[in-house]
Amino acid sequence: MENKVILDTLWVLFTAMLVFFMNLGFGMVESGFARSKNAVNILSKNFIVFAISSLAFWVVGWGLMFSDGNDFLGLSGIYGLSGADNSPASGDEYSGVYSAISWATVPLLAKFFFQLVFAGTAATIVSGAVAERIKYISFIVFSFVLVGFLYPTTGHWIWGGGWLAKLGFWDFAGSTVVHSVGGWAALTGAMILGPRIGKYRDGKISPIPGHNMTSATLGALVLWLGWFGFNPGSTMAADPSSIARICITTNSAAIAGILSSTAVAWIVLGKPDLSMTINGCLAGLVAITAPCAFVSVESSLIIGAVAGALVVFAVISFDKIKIDDPVGAISVHLVNGIFGTLALGLFAQDSLMPGTTGNGLFFGGGFNLFTNQVIGVAAVGVFTFIVSFIVWMIIKKIIGLRVSEAEEIEGLDVGEHGMEAYPDFEKVS
Repeated sequence: MENKVILDTLWVLFTAMLVFFMNLGFGMVESGFARSKNAVNILSKNFIVFAISSLAFWVVGWGLMFSDGNDFLGLSGIYGLSGADNSPASGDEYSGVYSAISWATVPLLAKFFFQLVFAGTAATIVSGAVAERIKYISFIVFSFVLVGFLYPTTGHWIWGGGWLAKLGFWDFAGSTVVHSVGGWAALTGAMILGPRIGKYRDGKISPIPGHNMTSATLGALVLWLGWFGFNPGSTMAADPSSIARICITTNSAAIAGILSSTAVAWIVLGKPDLSMTINGCLAGLVAITAPCAFVSVESSLIIGAVAGALVVFAVISFDKIKIDDPVGAISVHLVNGIFGTLALGLFAQDSLMPGTTGNGLFFGGGFNLFTNQVIGVAAVGVFTFIVSFIVWMIIKKIIGLRVSEAEEIEGLDVGEHGMEAYPDFEKVS
């Protein structure tokens, strides 16, 4: 048992470090998809957001998410880690998933770090969708509220033994818990901020290309690597067969997303758009995050392929309704977070969900599991959208959300940070 404790703990910490490394990936993707005059601002947001998330999750987030309470919120020992530990690694709600796992072996601080990097990811998602026009301080304040209060509330419902867990809602690694929550928060922020200056002219979409596709591509590869911590790490134990299978379902969804997004973009846009290919990879990874442990490799290919197509049409659709998302974060994380959660209800197999009646619709399981997934998606969506909207509006009223028109035109790097990403480069109007 002592060796198992060591191996499980090392596995949890190693995969948490991989997820932490995804901060680099997000920073590179977002800055690459943005204009050079805003690169410092975006990199600054992606750097500071984990510090804000760490503080918020330690002070109050963990307790609200995992301490004893009721079906809706943790209420005991909210400050720090003083309350009961109802995280998935020891909670009865997840104890039947893998019979080989001893759920009480991983130390509390290891589990806290693993859950922290997930919480930080949810906040990072927001950064890209509100890029190039939000005040730095406003983003910082919202990130603290998101990780300290919004994310833990719905997280308690699902991973803290709350009402959705008891209902029979499943989300293995966070398509809803992490990605949809970040996506809903990003959507409300983009809606309230409005589009960037010059994005829409005479009622038509005016594309604003990113400045560095090399950075964006490298960032996507970093995120792809990090997902091998995100999904397999959610076993919370060094269980060889489970880890190996989840690695393959994760990778299969990613490559299917790459191929389908490239093909669809080629057909719809006339060219194999690299930005769509990158987002297709990320869409496949987001979509497989919830069902990765419960579906076959063949099913993961289908899920990834659908996600890759969805992200192309989602990016185009959001542009048409004038929701300006410079990096496609809403299309990747919200749209495919929803799809991936529902896909679990379509493709899950009992043989991969011991102790449950988890067959998806395509495997003769009836509507119970799929219905539970729909309820969970809707509940988390309604709560996060409404509360995020209120929080954004309060911030707008008190300190403001958007930089001045002059600052936006000049670039947030100079106005918000007093520096430039490429000071020696000649500016081209």
